[in-house]
Amino acid sequence: MTSATLYERLGGERGIAALVEDIVAAHMQNPRIQARFLPYREDPAHLEEVKGHLRDFLSSGSGGPQEYRGQSMPEAHRGMNINEVEYLAAVDDILDVLDRHGIDPQTRLEVLGIAYSLKGEIMYV
Repeated sequence: MTSATLYERLGGERGIAALVEDIVAAHMQNPRIQARFLPYREDPAHLEEVKGHLRDFLSSGSGGPQEYRGQSMPEAHRGMNINEVEYLAAVDDILDVLDRHGIDPQTRLEVLGIAYSLKGEIMYV
């Protein structure tokens, strides 16, 4: 077992930034959830803000130095009424991107565990 933090195994600041770019791109192409993400193309400044929050969230939550200052998961998703199909589509995109970036299976499982721990804070709020 490695002593590297999850942050380090995700590639640190640069790795997480690349993951976020590809995750958002995957969401925009996923027919099950793209309607929620495509409007961001019309507002590039807001899209960059969302990506920044996601980078900070992933960094902070994986043991990195960045501090997440965005909304809580329920606040960020309130009123979206995300259902299980949409939630699972987003998680699938994340896992596919991790795989494409060569993230090892154990690290992917840890990310999956974190995603599932947040499920109740994201769905149907």
